[in-house]
Amino acid sequence: MELFAKRIRERARELGLSDAEVARRAGLSERRYAYYATAEREPNLATLVRICEVLAATPNSMLLAAEKTQPLSDRERLIARINAATSELSVRDLKLAACQIECLTAHHSPRATRRTAIA
Repeated sequence: MELFAKRIRERARELGLSDAEVARRAGLSERRYAYYATAEREPNLATLVRICEVLAATPNSMLLAAEKTQPLSDRERLIARINAATSELSVRDLKLAACQIECLTAHHSPRATRRTAIA
């Protein structure tokens, strides 16, 4: 599991996430996550999947030597951070965030259609 530990540390760094933030978003204690990040313990399948979701990666890319996750562009990194953060939001807050993003898009893109309300 040393490869897994190395890759989750690298991926978190690429996304600009601290170990504490990855642990929080994955629903783990910092101590438990630290065991995985230092290869002291192996996560069960459900925990592995949650960590990978937070890190916008697949279990294969984190576990297999042949499959390394490609470095993210700045845009991809920001989108992955937004996606990971939204898992913590309520439906009401997600609607608000979607509206804000649509407003930003409409403001910066003349081609974008403006929506007045979210269902």
